[in-house]
Amino acid sequence: MSTTQPTPGDEPTQPSTEPTTEPTTGPTGRKAGDDPLRGSRTSGLYAAVVGLGVLLVLLIIFIAQNTDTTTVRFLSFEGETPVAVAMLIATAAGILLTATAGSLRIIQLRRRTKKDIKNR
Repeated sequence: MSTTQPTPGDEPTQPSTEPTTEPTTGPTGRKAGDDPLRGSRTSGLYAAVVGLGVLLVLLIIFIAQNTDTTTVRFLSFEGETPVAVAMLIATAAGILLTATAGSLRIIQLRRRTKKDIKNR
């Protein structure tokens, strides 16, 4: 029986703390990736369709309750339109401006990232 003395500079080995690549099993004995109730593209699409359906119903109620006409003036233009239509046009214009600003920022960040990767 021989014991070797560690030489100076040798460090004791630590057990590996790296995650294993094998999926662990849960209490039911199934692998972690086999969860039948996990989210999927279909469930995401279903949630989006239901959400848009609710939004459409609320929009129809809004339009039905705001049928009074109002005068809208913009620069030298003037016209009469239902309140709901005027508000929906204003909302659509706001969404368009926000989406444009967001898209320009995304393009700017993508160009900056490509430039940084190219310079490495």
